[in-house]
Amino acid sequence: MSKAPPRSSSAQRTGPGPPLFTSPAWRRLTILVLYGYQGLVAGFAVTALPNHLASLGAAPDAIGAMLALIGLPWVLQPLWGPLIDRFGDFRMGRRRAWVMLGLAGALACLAVLPLAGGGAVALGWISLVLLLHNACAALVDTAVDAMIIDHVPADRLGETTALTRAGFVGGSALGAAVFSALAAFHGLPLAECVLLLLGSLAAAIPVLVREQAGDAILSLRRHRQMGRDRPGTTSYLVFLRDLWAFGRRREILVLLAICIIEEFATAAFGLHFGLDLVATGRWDATSLSQLQGGLTLASGTVGALSIGLWLDRVGPQHALRLLLGTCVAAYGLTALLLLGPRSHLLEACAMALSSVVPALVFVSLAPTVMQIIRGNGAATQFALVMAALNGGGLLGSAASSHIGALLPSWLVALGGAGLFALCTAMAPRPERLFGSITRQNSMD
Repeated sequence: MSKAPPRSSSAQRTGPGPPLFTSPAWRRLTILVLYGYQGLVAGFAVTALPNHLASLGAAPDAIGAMLALIGLPWVLQPLWGPLIDRFGDFRMGRRRAWVMLGLAGALACLAVLPLAGGGAVALGWISLVLLLHNACAALVDTAVDAMIIDHVPADRLGETTALTRAGFVGGSALGAAVFSALAAFHGLPLAECVLLLLGSLAAAIPVLVREQAGDAILSLRRHRQMGRDRPGTTSYLVFLRDLWAFGRRREILVLLAICIIEEFATAAFGLHFGLDLVATGRWDATSLSQLQGGLTLASGTVGALSIGLWLDRVGPQHALRLLLGTCVAAYGLTALLLLGPRSHLLEACAMALSSVVPALVFVSLAPTVMQIIRGNGAATQFALVMAALNGGGLLGSAASSHIGALLPSWLVALGGAGLFALCTAMAPRPERLFGSITRQNSMD
């Protein structure tokens, strides 16, 4: 009887391996859980909580002020970058130590939240606690992004970015539905206690999954001697010099411009179109919210995962330019749909084209940026690029009402197509925009 051929070591592995972030299975689980937790809090704070407070008689301007206040830490998120980049010699892991510190602070805030009260009069205290929570959550987000940049292979960045998007969007949808029902039928304090419980369960995963082999499970002690494989604390002068060199790179300036322009176009038209549909009585707020929620869920889960897997095969540089060109076509078709006689079906199609396709651009944009900025200042550099995205969205939202007062919806959509065409034209050939990536890959 002949012998069976020996199996390779990779074939003999039946499990996901030790719980390390460098292990693909554990990395996927960690990312889904952390971004799912972030989405749960967003679903509670941005959807369920405002609706509950409005039902209790809270003034709309007070709710708007609360949302602006609790969103402030995400605008200031780049401030965490230098801290994470300069101090990375913890025995618990260069980035993971900051993840755990941020989670501890976030959960402490959630533990205090039920004490703030459950009525409209407690809005001020609730806003303050959520402000502190989001400051800690922004620290976690910045550290996780840096951990992804440090450890995820370049040909898996698309999948990883898609998982971050899917986790956040799925968590947001689940949080909005669950916490809205809990607050309505059982009161806000119970909903907040359930949120704390789910957050505590989510924190168990980064406690278990270490950043690299040899890292401590829990320890804030620092390494006494730094090896070549363990980046230490650099001086501020070196850090600022590297940051200045980063900001002067042509491909980074072009990417920052693309971030601002595409988010401006998406926010300006999206907000104007939604408000116009409700204000003119063509759609009621509930039906429109359900449509927007369904489109966001679809684009953030199935759409993001499909695009992420695809761009890992073709490369994020080519995928980004192709998706930007697709946005030109989507907004041009949206303008045509709104130019003629309208119907609910045509308006729903216009909403889908103008929201789903641009949302997928981020799935290719983030891996592109991550490939460019791999290095010691990765956390700060990536946070700055994401701040450009947020800034473009804020500018678009602020300008939306002024643009809508001057132009009809179809012309606003056509202007959006022009802005996306500008973004596409800024990178006529991928090798010109992403020259540093091409050179780096040729050296690997």
